[in-house]
Amino acid sequence: MNFLITLAFDGTAYHGFQVQKNANTVCETFQNALEQLFGVRYDVKGCSRTDAGVHALAFELNFHAETSIPAQKLPLALNRFLPQDIRVLEAKQVPEEFHARYSAHSKEYVYRIRNSGIDSPFDKQYYWRCTQPLDAEKMNQAAQLLVGKHNFSAFMSAGSSIVDTVRTIYCFSVKREGEVVCCTVQADGYLYNMVRIMCGTLVEIGYGKMQPEQITKALASGNRQDAGITLPAQGLFLSKVCYNIQEEGD
Repeated sequence: MNFLITLAFDGTAYHGFQVQKNANTVCETFQNALEQLFGVRYDVKGCSRTDAGVHALAFELNFHAETSIPAQKLPLALNRFLPQDIRVLEAKQVPEEFHARYSAHSKEYVYRIRNSGIDSPFDKQYYWRCTQPLDAEKMNQAAQLLVGKHNFSAFMSAGSSIVDTVRTIYCFSVKREGEVVCCTVQADGYLYNMVRIMCGTLVEIGYGKMQPEQITKALASGNRQDAGITLPAQGLFLSKVCYNIQEEGD
């Protein structure tokens, strides 16, 4: 059976999702829990690679297993063997050919910015703090220049080996909620550090260092130096992965 698992995790203690040598990752931790539950170390397919320190509200992964445990009981069973900073929210049986990464048609990320001179003692690992006043409305207007199908090579970390740098952004919004400014983007895929660079560019527009026209220039040139700063990982959350699937048995 092929199971689709929805995870929420605090990425603070992890070097991203993907298994790495000599580094603690979410995937390895989840596979440890699978092995404790089933006695077998099943292969896991994640919906995305995530950078060290990035969080997830709804990360999707799938694995094939032979088990009599029904899907609806897997969250409680697996959570017994997982640390508190990783939780299985949901499990469902999906078609055999389903792949958490390649079956996805879009992913949504949220970047949280605390626009304040004072840090919060409670959740500072879940946002990046910007002390300069941000014009969220101007940032939102500038974000619309990124919507559509573009070559986003200027918004990719220098030195990345990715050749196809064309992606489609379906929607991008920037909203202020008190002292917190949330940047929400949904696209068919992302380049390395793309969301953090786009949001960094919007931040520089928000406090007046850049003008919105700089986004158009960066898209046209493909030059990383024409885009803004790369924001730190701790403010970034994978919030949603969209599929067109039917659960097995429906």
